[in-house]
Amino acid sequence: MSWYSRTAQGWRIAVHVQPGAKKSEVAGLHGERLKIRVAAPPLEGRANEALIAFLAEKLALPRARVRVAKGGQARTKLVEIDDPNADPARLLEA
Repeated sequence: MSWYSRTAQGWRIAVHVQPGAKKSEVAGLHGERLKIRVAAPPLEGRANEALIAFLAEKLALPRARVRVAKGGQARTKLVEIDDPNADPARLLEA
């Protein structure tokens, strides 16, 4: 799959975020990115925090292992997961 790739520390996931949704959920693929809807508004980093919390919960990881590496103010982001045992493919299975 092209929306995620392995890194030295774990994984890099290309996401397209839709802030202000009714609930946080994976919405499938958006081109070459995983589309994730988050309930938080795009204000003061709230959507990024909601994205990190959502991914950490879905991958059963501590929040500290998930970070937005690129695209902090944009809808298209690169998220890094610092755990080689995490399985990004699980995000689409739900």
